[in-house]
Amino acid sequence: MEETEGEFAGPMNTLPKFVASRSLREPLAWHGTLLQGDLAEEVAKLKGQPGQDLLIYGSGQLVNTLHPHGLIDVYQLMVFPVTFGEGEHLFRNGSDRLDLELIEAKTTSTGVARLTYKPAGAVARRQDR
Repeated sequence: MEETEGEFAGPMNTLPKFVASRSLREPLAWHGTLLQGDLAEEVAKLKGQPGQDLLIYGSGQLVNTLHPHGLIDVYQLMVFPVTFGEGEHLFRNGSDRLDLELIEAKTTSTGVARLTYKPAGAVARRQDR
């Protein structure tokens, strides 16, 4: 896979990536490390290492795997002003209840709301982006 150019491409291409997959046997070519074994244990180990924050980008299945283990410190949700009817739920039915506290809300010029939450009562680690 070729590296892409653009505003965010440079930083994204150089960051390490950790890949959670049920079907891959080796990571893709772009600086990826395949997480193997118990995913929650592997992510807990990564969180225990010094370095930058971990980011899950667009994977509801991964969020649902890590959510019950308390491995997500901040939820950043983007709400687009479009309705589609039915769709995927962010949290599966039967998930333990987790109260969230809104810590930031921004709206883009196109009406997209970016909402940042942390688990209520938790101290959120966050960098301004």
